[in-house]
Amino acid sequence: MAESTETEIKERFAPAGTEIEADVLAELQSIMRLHSIDVQELWYKWESYSMKMGADDMKLNIETARALKQDIQDGLERDNRSKAHLLSSNKRGGATPRNVASNGDVFGMLDGLVPNTPRVGSSNKAGTRRKFETPSLSRVKAEPASSPPDFKTPYKSGEQNGQAIPFHDRPNAGQTVEILNDHLAVPEPPIAPYGEPRIKLMAISDVKKLSYKPMAMKSSEASEILDDRIDDFMALIQSHHKLEDSEFGSAASQSTSEIIALGRIASDALEGRLNASSLVLETSRRMGAGLRIPLKVDALKGFQFFPGQIVALKGINASGDSFKVSEVLEAPLLPGAASTPAGLETSLQRLKGGPDAMDSDSEVAPLNIMVGSGPYTADDNLDFEPLHALCSQAADSYADALILLGPFLDIDHPLIASGDFDLPDEALKEPDTATMSTVFKYLISPAFIQLCSANPHITILLVPSVKDAINKHVSWPQEPFPRKDLGLPKSVRIIGNPMTLSLNEVIVGISTQDILTELRISEVTGGSKKDPSILTRLPKYMLEQRNFFPLFPPVDRQSLPKTGTTSGIPAGAMLDTSYLKLGEMINVKPDILIVPSSIQHFAKVRGS
Repeated sequence: MAESTETEIKERFAPAGTEIEADVLAELQSIMRLHSIDVQELWYKWESYSMKMGADDMKLNIETARALKQDIQDGLERDNRSKAHLLSSNKRGGATPRNVASNGDVFGMLDGLVPNTPRVGSSNKAGTRRKFETPSLSRVKAEPASSPPDFKTPYKSGEQNGQAIPFHDRPNAGQTVEILNDHLAVPEPPIAPYGEPRIKLMAISDVKKLSYKPMAMKSSEASEILDDRIDDFMALIQSHHKLEDSEFGSAASQSTSEIIALGRIASDALEGRLNASSLVLETSRRMGAGLRIPLKVDALKGFQFFPGQIVALKGINASGDSFKVSEVLEAPLLPGAASTPAGLETSLQRLKGGPDAMDSDSEVAPLNIMVGSGPYTADDNLDFEPLHALCSQAADSYADALILLGPFLDIDHPLIASGDFDLPDEALKEPDTATMSTVFKYLISPAFIQLCSANPHITILLVPSVKDAINKHVSWPQEPFPRKDLGLPKSVRIIGNPMTLSLNEVIVGISTQDILTELRISEVTGGSKKDPSILTRLPKYMLEQRNFFPLFPPVDRQSLPKTGTTSGIPAGAMLDTSYLKLGEMINVKPDILIVPSSIQHFAKVRGS
């Protein structure tokens, strides 16, 4: 058993042609015994630690191995302290009485949608590079443009050395942790709001198609969707590589001739992670009668696979038992977006303030677009102080657009899940009719109202999440949640999930699914010519597959990062297979791809 584990560690941690030092090997085995984890889980923790330290290819030696061990131990201690705080907060008094005969829903607001699964978040301890300075202009007053309401829920957010830290006392507040293209100068914000909106918003995705009936999936429809995806990719591969029909064949058919086979990567086991030994290719009904055939990838110099990936493989099935792969054909990317000269001129005039602007030769201020991802409040209150701070910054800098990704009312939030929270007095005029829309209206909408008052021409986009308690459309792809009864200003627009849209001449692709984490858990790589950086591999999968969620099936909820709740099980991806085609990227490759993730934040430029 020990020899088997030692071999697995060497295969996973030692690049080709290198050896792991004995003391390093012993340290890794010690970590596995201490925390009862396997080699694969240890590898994920090493990758996560490397990304947190800002190094994609950190060298494994005795110092970094011991630092990894300490980091894992520190994380375990933080989780234990968080659970202790959560248990103590559940015992507090003075809250609105709960109906113990029901599911803990105070006013019937949860509508049967919210599981009782509290979640404890984690603090962000990323390193800093330079401090962001708020413009010291006369318009910046003592009071922020957006501040939390006077009404407060019980406060126990954050912790440091066992002590609760309020959001406004958090360390390193407002500091910049990463800059992309730091050679470019940061322009000064304007001294007054723009006279008119500088952004023209246009949807590329068809939002109406997202309004399908969830939880009505038929197995036959799902099967056809999965099948069609393989056949569509075959046409793309054939056109891109200029191949003849005779060059294609079924990987499941025995033959002594080399062929090109199309199919979906899958695992031969119902449980466990994908590995090189469990790789199978699932064919379409048209090309291979839907059969699965094991793959032999020993001859490849490098490979990167994940379940659900559509691939074109060149190889031979001489025995009839397996398909020996000799080459993986590259999948073509979507074309980049292009604007006409007239369109660019129109966008330029819009940035200047219109064709009648006084000084048409003056330097044009670039667009200022801010992006945030939920949840937007600490785990032991519903004050939404992070949301108010974000809106205050957007008001002070006169941002052109604010894009906020859900969840807004997180079903994994301890107070939302239990229903054990108070609302302002003005929200309880008719307590029997209070809903989750009431919670949104009185706890979230005020931040947007204050922002639009300070910055009237800002464009605010809200993107729903499958974890939003406000949205009854619980599956992905997901339609916008209705704005009725939310009290939102007109500048706020609610879009679909996922969504491709244009902001002037810039194409932006947005999804609130944490696909990067699931891809990281699911992928299998090998060989000397694989892409060494996980931060470039994961987004590349999405662009090559032309899909915002190319993984299928999604990762089992048990294997996702724990939420800190009693069960520790998150909501998961909640895919509706019959409508996965709505998750595809439309016509062009996005200029900017925005997805939230629990892995280390990053921003990278992807070449064509």
